[in-house]
Amino acid sequence: MIGKKDSTVGMELFHLPPEDLKELRRIARRVKGPAHEWKRARYLLLLHEGEDIATVCRCLDIRRGLGEEWRKKYEQNGLSFLCLKDYSAREGHLNHAQEEALCTILRKRVFLNTDEIREYIHKTYKRKYSRSGCIKALHRLGFSYKKPEQLPAQADELAQKNFIENYEKLLNNLEADEVVYFGDAVHPDHQVRPAHGWFHKDDRSAVSANSGRKRVNIHGAVCLESFDTPFVEVETVNRDSTIALFERLEARNKDKRVIHVILDNARYHHAIKVKEWLSRPDCKIKIIWLPPYAPHLNSIERLWGVMHKHVTHNKFYKTYRAFAEAIVHFLRETIPKEWKTFRDTVTDNFRVISTKDCKIIG
Repeated sequence: MIGKKDSTVGMELFHLPPEDLKELRRIARRVKGPAHEWKRARYLLLLHEGEDIATVCRCLDIRRGLGEEWRKKYEQNGLSFLCLKDYSAREGHLNHAQEEALCTILRKRVFLNTDEIREYIHKTYKRKYSRSGCIKALHRLGFSYKKPEQLPAQADELAQKNFIENYEKLLNNLEADEVVYFGDAVHPDHQVRPAHGWFHKDDRSAVSANSGRKRVNIHGAVCLESFDTPFVEVETVNRDSTIALFERLEARNKDKRVIHVILDNARYHHAIKVKEWLSRPDCKIKIIWLPPYAPHLNSIERLWGVMHKHVTHNKFYKTYRAFAEAIVHFLRETIPKEWKTFRDTVTDNFRVISTKDCKIIG
């Protein structure tokens, strides 16, 4: 019989079977191990040794009600209950069955914040959680606060796969007088971009805002082998800026026979004037078109992300000129000097994106 109890005058004895007693003593002697297992084992051992419940609970810093729940769980499940990490016997909180039902709801319905979840729990189960308690419970149940991925609904999986295969084949057979660039345009607005960071809880952190509407127009390219980043700063990104970028690429690669440039399908890239420029007999530029709706296959998009992180996130520029100079300085000075810092982020580690692999919520 597990945990046999005998009533005597003024004392309640709790007897453990010899095999359980041996295992509990082994757990209690461990130097390392889960704290919750040790505390539950010590509770049962102290009761077995004749200590009264009030003294045991005070020594272990637990509520008497929690200790009684532990003993009930032991009587029901034996020593297997010791390792249950998801076991919670706190008064007013959800039991195991209610938590499973809540998990089912959370996976079907999107709650935007813990206030909505706490309201749902109170309305459905008549239980109240603090904000921090709700967050801890959600983490324990396997949930985390994050943004859903934004996937292009019209992306062609086969086209993505073919592009990746052809790109890898190109790199494996690239001659010494050939080079590969990824090209694209970026248009950062003269605005502050608030970004997440670690701040002291007592500080009310803020960034100054400005009302600028101007933006910097950059048409650029990046070579992942040398981290060369030629670019042109223009009034408007169009066919003329495309040709200007191509001319800069040729000027920087005079020793190359072929310059492969990977581009998206923007209309100005397909302009007649651009096609005429590319048809020149001595033209070194050879275009490789990205699949439609596949910006994740263009490595320069990752470079633009790094640029925003270092130049625009939580940064205030009083004037447009200062803003533009900071962007140009990053592309012209910072990248060549610190390119080893960015090469693990700006990569060609591509993958096929498919909505089949995700849970679509909208």
